[in-house]
Amino acid sequence: MVITVEPGLYFGAWRPDIEIDEKWAGIGIRIEDDVLITVEGHDVLTDDCPKTVADLEVLIGTA
Repeated sequence: MVITVEPGLYFGAWRPDIEIDEKWAGIGIRIEDDVLITVEGHDVLTDDCPKTVADLEVLIGTA
């Protein structure tokens, strides 16, 4: 079986009781992992994917 673990942060403009800078309103950030689960154990299939800010900046060319 493969499951996806996907924690996320979502900054919406729909909460009038919380002030959010316009540059962040309406965006979301998710860091997903796909995990293979077998009777022998588990394997994180996305283990080699970049997840740190530094690694992502290198990937998109902003570092």
